[in-house]
Amino acid sequence: MKTIGIRILTATALAATLGACATSKSVDQKIAEAQAQTAKKVESVEGQVEDLQNKQKATDTHLQQNDAAIAQLSTEAKDALKRAQDAGVLAKGKVVFQQTFKEDRIKFKVGSYELNKDAQAALDDFAGKVKALNEQYYIEIQGHTDDTGGRKLNDELGERRADEVRRYLSRGAQLPLNRMSTISYGDTLPVAPNKTRKGRAENRRVVIVVLE
Repeated sequence: MKTIGIRILTATALAATLGACATSKSVDQKIAEAQAQTAKKVESVEGQVEDLQNKQKATDTHLQQNDAAIAQLSTEAKDALKRAQDAGVLAKGKVVFQQTFKEDRIKFKVGSYELNKDAQAALDDFAGKVKALNEQYYIEIQGHTDDTGGRKLNDELGERRADEVRRYLSRGAQLPLNRMSTISYGDTLPVAPNKTRKGRAENRRVVIVVLE
């Protein structure tokens, strides 16, 4: 009987030991699985952080390039860009191109804002470039004068020149009127000395800035 009892106790102890080993292996396996899942999550988070860092670097690079491009713009283009941004009419907030019409294409007589046939042909060419754009665009037309006359008169004359160009681009070249605005700089931004006849002729000009 004692021998049988000892055998039973031994068998029970062995079963308990084997059960403990099995439980221990199961716990180890679960711990290993949990560690593996944690490692995957950490790796995923690290990947997301790296992606965000790369996107931030790309954004910073784009902003730096944009700042550099803006720094190279003319005063007229910078002003036009700021006004358009303030008005909220831009999608991308950039200058596509700027075109200056002065004595070689659009010849304004002293005190005049009329467009002759050469001027109209030049504006037709300009409108063709604008129509070729695939994106939405916005146009600012800027009128300039020489220093003949007073400040008020030149401001009004510059505005009339810009308005005349806008009117022609709308009626003659079929550009949308609601995508164009005008402003007068009068005689405040000369590109040549007003002391000479040639210089005054260069200052009687229209600048058109195309933005998107």
